[in-house]
Amino acid sequence: MKIQLFMGVSALVLGACSGAPLPLPDVSAQQATVTTVVASPVRYQDPLAGYTYRGPTGPRDWRSVNQEQSEGH
Repeated sequence: MKIQLFMGVSALVLGACSGAPLPLPDVSAQQATVTTVVASPVRYQDPLAGYTYRGPTGPRDWRSVNQEQSEGH
């Protein structure tokens, strides 16, 4: 308990002894200039294009399904 108290007090003392923080740099001169380049418009692409419905075919025996999907078959 004493070591934890000592560490806490020492952190507060060292924080109080530190110097004042430096101000942030002036970045107004570094702002990017706005370009007037005209880009071509992006065409709409349907995200579902090429989708084929694969609905459930019904319950099947799992052993036969495994046999059909195995590499040796």
